[in-house]
Formats: sequence, structure tokens, C-alpha cells
Amino acid sequence: MPRKPRARASRTLPISDPKPHEPGRDCPLCPRLVQYRHEQRKLHPDWFNAPVPTFGSDDARLLIAGLAPGVAGANRTGRPFTGDFAGELLYGTLIHFGFAKGEFKADPKDGLTLKDTMIANAVRCVPPQNKPLPVEIRTCNGFLRARIDALPKLTAIVALGRIAHDGVLTALGARKSAHPFSHGGEHQLGEVRLFDSYHCSRYNTNTGVLTPEMFRVVFGRVRAYLDSV
Repeated sequence: MPRKPRARASRTLPISDPKPHEPGRDCPLCPRLVQYRHEQRKLHPDWFNAPVPTFGSDDARLLIAGLAPGVAGANRTGRPFTGDFAGELLYGTLIHFGFAKGEFKADPKDGLTLKDTMIANAVRCVPPQNKPLPVEIRTCNGFLRARIDALPKLTAIVALGRIAHDGVLTALGARKSAHPFSHGGEHQLGEVRLFDSYHCSRYNTNTGVLTPEMFRVVFGRVRAYLDSV
């Protein structure tokens, strides 16, 4: 059985958090994101408007790393990639390859479940204009490190976009220069295989940077890899 990668202890996690891989609802670590969170709570008091927790099984062999919650997507619903177009492509692909079951309705109460899979974002809070600052990415990396360390069966990671890719490398203590991001790229990081894909955002699909076929090829490789180990 694959062993989990050893993650470095974080010095930035709030001591009061019950789980080191899950920021509290009022995580204070990034002032700009805290301010934006409070603004969204005033504008949309019925939205989730908090750091979005991971979704999936603690026994997952596959971790999918995204960028950050969308303001009207996961920030609204409280589940990663739920409420905007990116989720339609991601969850449809996961269902196709057996990483999820049920029907995706862009609603956290739709009954959709993940199989052998977990989803987490490199940045847990929604950033203004969907653009987290480098300091916010670094600060939130402690939660990603802790999340990786808490997956005892972790075997593969899919990074959706360069920021997620770099975040995974930082979390695992790997050199970025030795593992450049490229769509369809694969990197062996100890006992964990990292697969790269362009982010499944509407912008990337509308501009042709990423097609559904390109996305399915990546997850087809992930499926074949997990079935072989």
C-alpha cells in the first residue's frame, strides 16, 4: 500500500483549529481575503462565504488540487467546484472515469459522492477577481500540506493550473525548476505521481485553451495509473 508523503509542519495555522488541514470559518490569516469575505457576507448573507472545506474521502488515493473558490460558485455553495461552469466539466469527467457517482446538479445537496477521491483548493477563501496574491498562496499552503499529510493512501494528485501545481510542489518540498508545469505533464514526487492539467474554467474552455477531450485524456491517464498500482 502506498505510503503518504511526509509533509512539513506548518507555522501559520491557527492554533484553535480542530483540524490542521481545515481553516476555521473565520480564519484570520489573510487580511485582504478576510475583508473580502466580510463584504460578501454583507452582500449575500445566505451564501457560504467562508473558507471552503475539502470534499471527499479521507481514504482517497487521488487528490485534486484546484485554485480557489469562485465568488458565486464554491464561495456561495460551500463545496469545491459547485455552482459554476468549472464544476460541470470536472464532476462530469470524474463520474465518467469512476471517481464520482450520482448526478451533479451544482448543489451540495445533490447527493453526489466522490470515490477514492478528494478535492481541495490551493487557496481556501475566495479572492477578489479570482486572483490570490502570492503571500496568500504561501500562507494557505500550510493547509494543503496538512491535507496531503492526512491522506494515508495518497497515490496521485491532479493539479488544475499552474498555481495548484506550484502549491503541490511547495507542499511536498519539491523544486519547481525540476518539475515545470505543462498540460498533460506527469511528475513522480516520491511515492506520489503528480498529473498536470489546465484549469477547467469557463475562460479556458471558451478560448480553446482546454477542451473537454484534453481534460478527459488527463483523467484517463490518472485512471489507468491508479488501476495499475
